[in-house]
Amino acid sequence: VRPYLRQWHAGLTAPEQAAVTVIENPENQGFVGSVNTGLTWALEHGDHVVLINSDAFLPPDWASRLLAPLWTRPEVSTVTPMSNDAEIFSVPAICQRLDLKPGQAEAIDTLARQFSPEAMIAPAPTGVGFCMAMNINHLRQVPQLDTVFGRGYGEEVDWCQKLQALGGVHLGLGGLFVEHRGGAAFGSVEKQRLVTHNNAIISGRYPGYDRSVQNFIRDDPLVSPRLALALAWAGTLGTSPVPIYMAHSLGGGADLYLHDRIAGDLKTIGAAVIIRVAGPQGRWQLDVHSPQGLVSGATESRALVEQLLAPLTSRKLIYSNAVGDPDPLEVPALLLRLKQDGDQLEVLFHDFFPISPSFTLLNAAGRYLGPVTLDQAEDPAHHSTRPDGSFVSLAEWQAAWGEMIYAADEVVVFSQDSAQQVKATYPKASIEVRPHQMLHEVPNLLAAKTSDQRSVKAPMVVAVLGNLNEIKGAGVLADLARKVKTVPDLSLVLIGNIDPMFVLPKSVPVHGDYRVKDLPGLVTRYGITVWLIPSIWPETFSYTTHEALATGLPVYCFDLGGQAEAAARAENGHVVDFDRDGAFAETMLKAFQNHKDP
Repeated sequence: VRPYLRQWHAGLTAPEQAAVTVIENPENQGFVGSVNTGLTWALEHGDHVVLINSDAFLPPDWASRLLAPLWTRPEVSTVTPMSNDAEIFSVPAICQRLDLKPGQAEAIDTLARQFSPEAMIAPAPTGVGFCMAMNINHLRQVPQLDTVFGRGYGEEVDWCQKLQALGGVHLGLGGLFVEHRGGAAFGSVEKQRLVTHNNAIISGRYPGYDRSVQNFIRDDPLVSPRLALALAWAGTLGTSPVPIYMAHSLGGGADLYLHDRIAGDLKTIGAAVIIRVAGPQGRWQLDVHSPQGLVSGATESRALVEQLLAPLTSRKLIYSNAVGDPDPLEVPALLLRLKQDGDQLEVLFHDFFPISPSFTLLNAAGRYLGPVTLDQAEDPAHHSTRPDGSFVSLAEWQAAWGEMIYAADEVVVFSQDSAQQVKATYPKASIEVRPHQMLHEVPNLLAAKTSDQRSVKAPMVVAVLGNLNEIKGAGVLADLARKVKTVPDLSLVLIGNIDPMFVLPKSVPVHGDYRVKDLPGLVTRYGITVWLIPSIWPETFSYTTHEALATGLPVYCFDLGGQAEAAARAENGHVVDFDRDGAFAETMLKAFQNHKDP
């Protein structure tokens, strides 16, 4: 640094040289000692100070933005910009370092400088000294950094805590992004040793500091600029289109699929974005995933969502699901607006929401009557109402979603049955069947039994696998439980949970949550001989059915959807005729009574 500064200073014009003072220490004073020398000089000249590490890289027009809060708010002690490596001011994920390629920082800061200055600042428990503005009036109160911190790390926290005790405020500035190649001053190993030692000093002096940092991380008052700058960062990756998923906030199998897919995106592309509908914090929740972690923010404004996504100039849009959204007809419209020239659009059918507001295709009586086309248009289950009270017919619903379906580059379903359901409504759609892969390896339980054990005639113990609500067959199990009370050598058990609206007799054990690796022990514990998948809707794909089939034990299900498709292909699958009039329990009981174990 010293030769660089000498050469740079010598190349300045005379008026510029007069405005620059280079202070050279006769011997190495360490980082804190050198800073104190500079602070002493600053106090003599009487103006605000900016402390900048030698591994920080400043964008154009940085100084006026960093200093502005000091000029307008006398209570402010420090101002720290956002960065790729600045602890609580880090982007894209808080407290996570990100290495940047040349040009990325300037591109991110191009967005930062567009922020409203007052809207993108927030109080923080400390400043971070890699690039930190210091109020000269507050510096007069605490004129030096404590030399107990030696070569560095923690000294600015100590100074900030002393000023905070005197009424000073520390601000994070979202409207400036400064690249930091952290650890370059000392090397990562030496840095870690210094950080560990000096953090112990901070914790001893300020017992409440660590908690204040944790509270800041939990609440993240800088989430708005952090989210926006994370999206700007994603827009700089430039290798492939950034995936933008539309998803609900309800969890379930679709979210497991999304989790795995995003893990792949992070390895190949480096980032992924989810627009979640009807989240707990607002109508639209934006999640930005990076290898460093997740940053999320929510808004009621669709226009703001579009504005925040503007830095992503190359996109791949993927509809995953939107169940739970208060105004679902806005979803396909938004995706079509977000699709720019050259962008791809993929539609996934995790459920049948693009076909009907009844995303399971059940009618108002809770019955599946076949593919939902306009011949079921009078059924109220296939109607909807918008927030303004306007009525949405099935024809209007399918017309709105059909625009997205027919504009898609790919329409992906996970079973042949789903392909038929979609084709019945959207006959011109180009559909690809892409079955899910199993999420877990499932042990084959039948293979572990000896031939002697298999030949022993045992009571039939039917186990329902999975968590049950009405559409998953909770009512079927409840009815079946009442009927089997008088049937000898036939009993039931639920490996999972059931909607509390449905009451099971005490004769039916409810195991609760389970893990796939626990299945061998559970089969032994309950004496399970047969699995039942009691779902009454045509599932797009049933992980639970595949798990049950993989055990080798007999698996029963109704002739519906992806579950029947999987069972029909397996030697141990038993597909039972589906009674559309609703005699589900009777039909299944007869099947059990006629069961022949091969």
